[in-house]
Amino acid sequence: MTTVQLPAPAKQPSSAPTRQAVPVLIEETLSAQSAEVDTVSGATTTSEAYVRSLQAAIDAKG
Repeated sequence: MTTVQLPAPAKQPSSAPTRQAVPVLIEETLSAQSAEVDTVSGATTTSEAYVRSLQAAIDAKG
């Protein structure tokens, strides 16, 4: 993996915890080269949804 793309701008994160968590999750993803990343404190729901979505994308890519 060399990049992680989020959905169209209308789907971009709007809450402060999510906006803060997403860059951390992306950085961890690129470092781990997998969906096995830690949740971000204060953004557990966002982290869990990100991991599920990322794993689905990885699975779909094959």
